[in-house]
Amino acid sequence: MSNTNLLDFSPSAFVKFLKENNIKRFYFIYLPDEKRVVASHKVLGPIADFITSDKRDFDTHEGMFFSLLAEYDTILGAFVHRTNRGQAAGGVRYWSYKTMEDYFRDGMRLGKGMTQKNALAGLWWGGGKGVIAHNPDVDKYDPEIREIIYSEYGKFMTSLAGCYVTAEDVGTNVEDMQNIFSQTRFTTCIPDFLGGSGNPSVPTAKGVVSGMEAALEFRGMGSLESKTIAVQGMGNVGAPLIRFLFEKGVKKIIACDVNEQNVNKLTDEFPEKLEASLVEIDDKSIFSADCDILAPCATGAILNPETIGMLKAKIICGAANNQLEDTFRDDKLIFEKGITYVPDFLTNRMGIVNCANEQYGYIKNDPAIEQHFNPEWEYSIYKMAMEILTNSKTKNIPPAVAASQKADELSRIDHPVMGHRGEMIIKSLMEQGWEKM
Repeated sequence: MSNTNLLDFSPSAFVKFLKENNIKRFYFIYLPDEKRVVASHKVLGPIADFITSDKRDFDTHEGMFFSLLAEYDTILGAFVHRTNRGQAAGGVRYWSYKTMEDYFRDGMRLGKGMTQKNALAGLWWGGGKGVIAHNPDVDKYDPEIREIIYSEYGKFMTSLAGCYVTAEDVGTNVEDMQNIFSQTRFTTCIPDFLGGSGNPSVPTAKGVVSGMEAALEFRGMGSLESKTIAVQGMGNVGAPLIRFLFEKGVKKIIACDVNEQNVNKLTDEFPEKLEASLVEIDDKSIFSADCDILAPCATGAILNPETIGMLKAKIICGAANNQLEDTFRDDKLIFEKGITYVPDFLTNRMGIVNCANEQYGYIKNDPAIEQHFNPEWEYSIYKMAMEILTNSKTKNIPPAVAASQKADELSRIDHPVMGHRGEMIIKSLMEQGWEKM
């Protein structure tokens, strides 16, 4: 294929290619009338052709924008999937990639995931994701370097005129968000001392509990009381989840983590009911735990033919993003095995819910937040999970497919006040020659 060399480049090699061609900014934008993706530069045309023809991760993403931070040979990216419901919203991930194909695919997949998550949550936001490709020659733990990288990302956000609003994600911390905020107003999840909404881990854990309760009700298994739960990951979300579950009266929790401090802290807190283990990063023993519910709350892509074959749980419901290694293959395998899977983009919504509407101010016990835990509200985690699982059973399709169908339907509803403004912003950026600014 003509695009093979470019897609096989490492991000560092691709940066060198960009410099050789004097490219500081570039984009790939979908033209709906022509049903194809166009590139900002002719030399990048093969990548646009690859994206257009891709059937796995490309889903008519409205626009993908990139800027080169030459000082650290780092690529800053924004993947805008769909903006009918409002500006694309989703966190910025700072991650390492072997090839540019890996980078583009991850960004597209993550951007679409945010469209699904925001739509199912009833938010008037579209979906998008930021991705910073880590340069292995750069010390990403150096606070001065991070300040420059994230300040530049803030300037990048400003240049996009609001078609994408960023937030916190994997590899990005509160200080990073402060640096982004110093250069743009198009961000949420800023520190609370600057008027932000604070850490969303606790409401995220509470949302997972709602998903579990819906799955138990769907299966006719009663409440969480006296159940055995296996939790993979005892960190920011796993820890409050364990506390919530014990408050609900579960009989036992089997948990694991790669961080000794996380394990020791919770073992000391629950010495009798918690069976916790320190494990290696590639340990898979938690998947064979004899339990009612498995809650993945660590890394993604952990449900695959090998681990699914190990499962004894009746329900899978956790906080980790992108739990299925291959969405269509693994969703089907779980479904055929008779296990009830609650899609992660349905249950772990509370991070984006917590920060998405920061501009509207704060209320103690905010009803805009609490309604997501109300079983009677049409977009609540419980209600939406029950609808998705019922549709899955009725149509005899896996739940992630049913959830995607519902999300796709909701995500195409235009914002009641601003309409499909994001698409207009992208068109305007293209017409203004954004890549030359």
